[in-house]
Amino acid sequence: MKLHNLKPQEGSVKSRKRVGRGQGSGHGTTAGRGNKGQKSRTGYSRMMGFEGGQMPLQTRVPKRGFNNIFRKSYKVFNLGQIDAIVEKYELTEVSLQTLYENNIIQKTDLVKILGNGELSKKIDFKVNAISKTAKTAIEELGGSIEIL
Repeated sequence: MKLHNLKPQEGSVKSRKRVGRGQGSGHGTTAGRGNKGQKSRTGYSRMMGFEGGQMPLQTRVPKRGFNNIFRKSYKVFNLGQIDAIVEKYELTEVSLQTLYENNIIQKTDLVKILGNGELSKKIDFKVNAISKTAKTAIEELGGSIEIL
């Protein structure tokens, strides 16, 4: 086998469609753009959401509500869920790093612990936020809490 013998796999390379190159090509005269009108002209590119001059949907529908750009959204875990996670993955501490390594949260997620459910053993926590009920439940078992 030599370099001059190599050729691509059968059917892997398609020749491009050459439009506007005569009637014999099958894509002559109007070059596959139909007849007349705005879309057949050169340089045409439709604006996103354009509806042919009709008032576009995003303009017709009224604006509602408010999006706070400073909002912090937490990935929330209850004590019952944490207990199940600790048993399943055999963790000694619950931190952002251990949760990320076990594919429970994403790298950028913030974690908050809530007090619903019960813990079965002492666990150390390194999380972004924690509720009062969860804090008391963890401290009763002798676990430590570090707020990041």
